[in-house]
This record gives sequence, C-alpha cells and structure tokens, in this order.
Amino acid sequence: MIPESGGAIISEQRGGFIGIGRLTAGKGMSHIPLLLERIMIDETIPALARDLFASVADEFVQLEERRKEVEAKLMAWYRKNEYCRRLAKIPGVGPIGAVLLVMKAPAPQLFASGRQFAAWMGLTPRDHSTAGKVRLGVITRAGDEALRKTLVVGATAVLQHLRAGRGRNASPWLVGLLKRKSPKLVAIALANKIARIAWKMLVTGATYRQSAEPPKLASAA
Repeated sequence: MIPESGGAIISEQRGGFIGIGRLTAGKGMSHIPLLLERIMIDETIPALARDLFASVADEFVQLEERRKEVEAKLMAWYRKNEYCRRLAKIPGVGPIGAVLLVMKAPAPQLFASGRQFAAWMGLTPRDHSTAGKVRLGVITRAGDEALRKTLVVGATAVLQHLRAGRGRNASPWLVGLLKRKSPKLVAIALANKIARIAWKMLVTGATYRQSAEPPKLASAA
C-alpha cells in the first residue's frame, strides 16, 4: 500500500483482487487494462496518481505487444521442431515447456539416466540417508530455475484438472499419491516424472502414449 495525501490508497491487494482507491478488479494480466482505464476517468483519485498510472498503462501496452511478438516467434520455432512437438504431448508440458526443455537443457546423452536429468533440474530430493535408513529431504533446486518452475506449474495444472474430476485415463500412481501426499508434494513428484519421461524421449526418439496405466513410451517408427 502507498498512502497518498488525505489518506487515500493508491494500490492495495486483498484476496483474489487488486484495488486502486475504491476501484477493484480481479488479479491477473487480463484485468489490468480495464482497471487502468477506470483509473483514468475516476476524479476521486489524485491527478498525480492518474498521471503515474497513465505512464504505467503506456508501458503495459508496449510490454504486451513485445510479449505477443516473442510468443509468435517461439510458436513458429516450436512448430518446426520435431522434438518440441513430441515433448508437448506429455501432460503438463505443452508448447512452452517443450521449447524450454529443448532450448535450455544440456544434451540428454550427457546424463546416464532420467533420474540424473531430473536431479540436474533440482527436482530430486536431497538424500540424507545414514546407517541404512532412507531419509529424503527437500528438492535440491539445482539446474535451471525457469525450466524447473515451468514443469512444476505444468504438473500443478494436471493435478487441478484431475482433482476437478476432468482427468481422463488418470494414472493410478498419481491418484494414489494424491490420497497420501499434499498437492504441492505431488506436483513436484509429477514434475520429476515428467522430466524423466522427457529425457527418455529425447534419448531414444520415442513418442508419448497416454493410457490408464502409468505413462508409457512407444518407440518411434
């Protein structure tokens, strides 16, 4: 919150909303243009504040145009890349995750296994095992942060879809894990599995085939 003269509040966030003075709108990029437009015509907001937000509105328009340009270039590159198109079929990956996997990950042949590939991303729990007792800690958070976060966000979307009852051919492994663990931990476990599947596909040239069983790979023709 930033107090203005007279105690007015320029911006404030509460729950699922963002507000400017008495004006509120839902959070998210799609709600910003309408909120800024309402600010420009609301005379109860100080003139200086409206001028500042007018500058923000101009910057937002420029940023949005640049975002669309970058997105168009990435999608064009994605459509031309066979690896990206195959990886995008993995639930939770999609075009953005596929592009990041191909662009940012080292050559998959450098890793001896999918577990090593997932560990490079920081998706494998730290091993604190001693005297024959297995104790796994939090994920290592190694590797590329943007790539790791993208896979976790994708995994979270898959779980939300499943918990809403819209998941078809859900893996029994995933359903069972949701019954025992918190959604956050399950999302990380699923992101780990996605990374392993992606490594296998990149190394062998396999394609993803979804079924009611745990994820399978079919050799490419």
